[in-house]
Amino acid sequence: MEGAEDSGSAAPPQPNLTPRHRQLIPTPCGPIKPCSELSFPVKIYFCVTILSLLSVIGLTIETLVRQTEEDFTISLIQLIGVVFCVYYVTRGILQENRQELIVFVLSILLVMFRSIVNFTVLSAEQKPKLLARFILILLVGSFDVICAIILIQSQSMMAFRVGGALESLQSQYVMVNLCFSMLTFDLQAQLCLSVLLISLHEITLLHNIISATGVLWACLKVSISIIAILKELKPLVWIFLTQNIPEVAFLIYLLYTVIREWGKGNSYTLEAAFIIGSFISVAIKAVLFWALIHVYRSFGQGLRERMFSSYGRIDS
Repeated sequence: MEGAEDSGSAAPPQPNLTPRHRQLIPTPCGPIKPCSELSFPVKIYFCVTILSLLSVIGLTIETLVRQTEEDFTISLIQLIGVVFCVYYVTRGILQENRQELIVFVLSILLVMFRSIVNFTVLSAEQKPKLLARFILILLVGSFDVICAIILIQSQSMMAFRVGGALESLQSQYVMVNLCFSMLTFDLQAQLCLSVLLISLHEITLLHNIISATGVLWACLKVSISIIAILKELKPLVWIFLTQNIPEVAFLIYLLYTVIREWGKGNSYTLEAAFIIGSFISVAIKAVLFWALIHVYRSFGQGLRERMFSSYGRIDS
């Protein structure tokens, strides 16, 4: 009888709540997956992509020293873009960040397009010497783009792993992730615009000094915004928004100056690139402000504790 009572009063078996994933790694831009979680094909793609980007960086630096002023400016902008691509593909894979993978694809396509243009204008004597490099860039670039598109279309579980089953926390994580991406895009746009501005002939020395100072200003602005989001400090958010006012005003003034001087030079490439880049920069800021307002309203609702505590654990 006692044995029957003991068996009847025994506690029911507990479900297995062991997380299916390893613990996530905290970073200043949000949690990322450890490399051990990546599948073997993704690891191969990641390694090949990083090696190909480093090769493109080396080739770009090599060609910088023997180009004209206009080509030098475009190559320098391409170099900045490829350096940012290393960050984009790393964060895109380890954080399952779709928007940064999309920008990575666009950047690689731009590098391939410029390689095609440069190869078509070569003389018949130079083409055989650079044919192997040209084919290699197209093959590796196509591989990077196709695999990145596959990753973009795959399912992302990072919002669930960080925010848990609460849809409100998941949407807040998505907005925070979008803010970090837009901040990176905005920094890249500012660096490229500064390079273009210094290269424009109709811009004065004072403008060049302001442009160089603007690089430091952009880095300071990004640092303040990251601290504001991570620490959920509302005063710093307002400081960041205020920092963008003189930046946008100066950008509008430069656009007016470039458009007023349009047609006085022999080439319109840099001027057109500056105008297009300015509109892209304003569009990035608009998306950034929209996402930042949503993040600002969600301060204090528990996402910060989840992002910097027990990542990926069921009991968190």
